[in-house]
Amino acid sequence: MSIAAERIVGDLIDIYKKVEAGERLSHEDGIRLYQTPNLTAVGYMANIVRERLHGKRTYFVRNQHINYTNICNKFCKFCSFYAKKGGPDPYEMSIEEVRRRLDWHKDVDITEVHMVGGINPRLPYQYYLDLCRVVKEVMPKAHVKAFTAIEIEQIASKGGVTHEQALRDLVEAGLDSLPGGGIEILSDRVHRELFGKKLGGDGWKSVARAAANLGLTQYATMLYGHIETDEERVSHLIQLRELQDETKHFVCFTPLSFHPEKTELEDIKSLTGYTDLRNIAVSRLMLDNFEHIKSFWIMNTPEITQAALWYGADDTDGLVHEYEITYKEGEFGNKSQVLTYKNMCAMIREVGREPIERDSLYKEIVRENPEEVGKNGRKLVPLAVS
Repeated sequence: MSIAAERIVGDLIDIYKKVEAGERLSHEDGIRLYQTPNLTAVGYMANIVRERLHGKRTYFVRNQHINYTNICNKFCKFCSFYAKKGGPDPYEMSIEEVRRRLDWHKDVDITEVHMVGGINPRLPYQYYLDLCRVVKEVMPKAHVKAFTAIEIEQIASKGGVTHEQALRDLVEAGLDSLPGGGIEILSDRVHRELFGKKLGGDGWKSVARAAANLGLTQYATMLYGHIETDEERVSHLIQLRELQDETKHFVCFTPLSFHPEKTELEDIKSLTGYTDLRNIAVSRLMLDNFEHIKSFWIMNTPEITQAALWYGADDTDGLVHEYEITYKEGEFGNKSQVLTYKNMCAMIREVGREPIERDSLYKEIVRENPEEVGKNGRKLVPLAVS
C-alpha cells in the first residue's frame, strides 16, 4: 500500500484493504462510507473498482423515452409527474400518438426505447401489448425497455393473469427488458409513509424473480434524498446485492436523486452534488456483483456526471430524446433535454474518459459515421472486460 493511498483513505484503511482484495463489504462498512466526512476516500476506492472493471471506458446509448400516461392512482408523495389539481394536466397517449413520437426520432437510429408511465386504471391489457408492438413496427432494431414492477402488477391485474403470464405476453409482443424502478427504497417504513398504495418490497422482488425466470434482463435503481436514512440506503443496496446473487439478471444500477419541486415533500432541501457523488461511490463499492453503475445526467446534471466518472460511475445513460418524469413544460421546466452524439463524447473525453456507444445489453456499437444520424449502419462488437 502506497503512502499516498494511506493518506487518502485515513481511518477507512480496513475498508480500503477489502476493496483492494476484492472482498465483499458489510452493512457496517456501508454505513461508514455514508457517514465519513472523507468523501475523497470513498470516491478514490470506488474508482479503484470502476477502473478494475472498465478502465477508462464510459458507456452511453442512443435512447428515447416514452411516458405514455401521467394518470396514476398511487398518489406517491415524492412524485411531481402524475396529474393532479394545480398541474400537470392529465394525458393518455393513444397508440397512434406513440407511433408519431417514435417517428419524430427515426433519423437518430434509436437503439433503446424506454417506456414507463403512471398506473392508469382505464388502460386495458391489450394497450400494453400494443405499446411494445408499435415500437417494433416503427423501430424493428430498437430494444424495448419498459414497465416497472409496479406497472407489471397493474398489467397482470388488468388481464386477470399472473405476473409470469403477463411478462410472457409482453415478451411475445416485443418487450426486451424491465427498467427495474418503482420501489424507490426497499424499506417498509418509507413504503408506508410515501407510497403505500404501490407494490411493496416483497412484491417488487417477486416480479423481479419472475422476470429472471423468463430470462428478462433487468436494471435496478434507488431514489435517495427524501426521508430515507443511511441505514435504509445500505439495506436497499444489500437487498439488491442478495437478489443479484440469486438471479444474476441485473446489468446496471442507477442511484436517482430526488427532486422535491412540485411534490408533497417540497420542504425538503434539494440535494447537492456532494450527496450525488457519495451515493454513486457507495453504490459502486457495495454492489460488487453489478457490472455497471450509472450516473443519470438528466437528474444529476452533466457536470456532476462528469465528476461521477471518477467516483465509480461507468455509464452516463444516453442521449435521452424526451424525458418527462422529473421535468415538465411551462412552470414545470423544460422537457427538451437531449445531448447530441458529439456533446456526449465531448463531455466524457473532457474528464479523461473514453466514450463507448453501447446497446441495452452493453455490447459496443461501432458506426462508420457516428455523427451522421440516419445515414449509417451499425454493428455490435462484444465489449472486452479488462
